[in-house]
Amino acid sequence: MADLFASQAPPPRNPLAEALRPATFADVIGQSHLLGAGKPLQRAFAAREAHSMILWGPPGVGKTTLGRLAAQAFDGDFVALSAVLDGIKAIRATLEGVRDSHARTGRRTILFIDEIHRLNATQQDVLLPFVRDGQVILIGATTENPSFEVNRTLLARVRVHVLHPLDARELRQLFERARERALAGLDFDAGAVDVLLGYADGDARRLLNLLEQVRTLAAANGTQTIDEAFVAGLLTRGARRFDKGGEQFYDQISALHKSVRGSNPDAALYWLTRMLDGGVRRSYLARRIIAIGWDDIGLADPRALRYASDAVKASEMLGGEEGDLALAQAVLMLACAAKSNAGGVALMQARGFVAQDGARPVPAHLSVAAQALGRLTGYRNPHDEAQGFAAGQRYFPDGVRQPHWYWPVPRGLEARFADRLEWLRGMDEDAWED
Repeated sequence: MADLFASQAPPPRNPLAEALRPATFADVIGQSHLLGAGKPLQRAFAAREAHSMILWGPPGVGKTTLGRLAAQAFDGDFVALSAVLDGIKAIRATLEGVRDSHARTGRRTILFIDEIHRLNATQQDVLLPFVRDGQVILIGATTENPSFEVNRTLLARVRVHVLHPLDARELRQLFERARERALAGLDFDAGAVDVLLGYADGDARRLLNLLEQVRTLAAANGTQTIDEAFVAGLLTRGARRFDKGGEQFYDQISALHKSVRGSNPDAALYWLTRMLDGGVRRSYLARRIIAIGWDDIGLADPRALRYASDAVKASEMLGGEEGDLALAQAVLMLACAAKSNAGGVALMQARGFVAQDGARPVPAHLSVAAQALGRLTGYRNPHDEAQGFAAGQRYFPDGVRQPHWYWPVPRGLEARFADRLEWLRGMDEDAWED
């Protein structure tokens, strides 16, 4: 039996991406805007200034690596969770252990959560008290925009660091490191290297996985020379990331948004097709298409908003090319529709006013409590008035002058709103003068 076990093959090697994972900050390739001398993360790590953070960027740019290295720099007990694999029970159990450990030792816990955008609102709320009181330094990794995927209360207590895809120079540096440490005996020609770097498309993990496939296939075929034809035979169309060319995925979403806003249906269709062709999640695209409608079409054409919502539902039901057609037609409708951001501007102005003005009481003539007590409040029901409008009736708290936050644009349905509101304002002014 001993001879049988002795003759077995050696245990498999670690994946190349794991074997070459940086062990120190000096080993990290890329992200110089965060890790270069005097840059935000370099300063924080050097001074051991622990802070909760979210690392946001596309796949394969070092989010997990930086999370692990941050745990070393901040000198805490490291705990890792996955939002995909760990449910609310696991998160609660982990946090209870953190509380007990903190009570015993006083040490903080560095809690790394991969795919943090996949935590639902309840799971995120469970984290909040631990982050707020400093028991936990939270490091979350996400490929999705934290502004849309992370609760505002939690987001307010972390710093968001944006990670970029590796550029051509950085990918080549990673390739040379891999060739030196793990690809001995293989001779790559220039064409093969260019193809590999192009298909990696800014993603370090993708490049290393491709190189591992090359190593495996070369060993199986007894090949030592890796040329462009060898690499081309290995690659598949699906190897591309949807942000082909190095742009980050949110840049392409931005290009789609701005093309719709600019009423250019062809450009909007181009960016949508780029992302669909590369495999971006339809659910993410659908949310952004609806958001674009509310941001830039608004009340100028409510039909377009309804059409976009219906198209998203159809896309979910149909899937495949027919589902993509529904999304494409929604984008075309939004691009061709009249544009207005008047609602968003009005909301921002109202929020600013409320934030500074404080909480004023509701006027008596609008108060439900006053009516319940049988008081004569002086409220006039517009349905009982001529033109269905109680001219001169005030709806703001006492002491607040009537602001003009909402100014309909002279396009689409809002042009009609503008005419009607102007007429109603005139009736109010006549009543106030009387």
